[in-house]
Amino acid sequence: MRLSTKGRYAVMAMTDLARRQDEAEGRAVALAEIAARQQISLSYLEQLFARLRRKGLVVSARGPGGGYRLAREARDTAIADIVLAVDEPLRATRCGLSKVGGAKAGVGKGAPKGCMAGGAQCLTHDLWEEMGRQIHGYLASVSVADVLDGKLKDRTRANKAGEMAAA
Repeated sequence: MRLSTKGRYAVMAMTDLARRQDEAEGRAVALAEIAARQQISLSYLEQLFARLRRKGLVVSARGPGGGYRLAREARDTAIADIVLAVDEPLRATRCGLSKVGGAKAGVGKGAPKGCMAGGAQCLTHDLWEEMGRQIHGYLASVSVADVLDGKLKDRTRANKAGEMAAA
């Protein structure tokens, strides 16, 4: 399973926004500044931030000194919320992705639910479904503040220490 540039760039930009907003004591941050620091196309960021704004994750300010601010504290902004806000699915199955009668499978009445012919689920469906839930759970447990504070390194070290102790 791969996270596309939409999800990765949105998380990078939101993390940059949180850091700069903190440093500027709540001042709005211009997307052009984020684009330059993160080496992301400004027009691409504008598209992503329009989605983030619609989902209530950022607020915009117009005029001189305008830009964006986080709508809530960095510690209250989960990475999963950012990824989902830019329409990035967090699932690892291919079920429901095929087209049936012009509509996406699983959307219309009587549409197949699985990825196999006739709507059956593949043998490994439950494996991929659970992996998707685990990924979503992990991203939901990590906040923008956790990323900024370097807390993920602490988690990795704690997990490695626990694995070594169990061995």
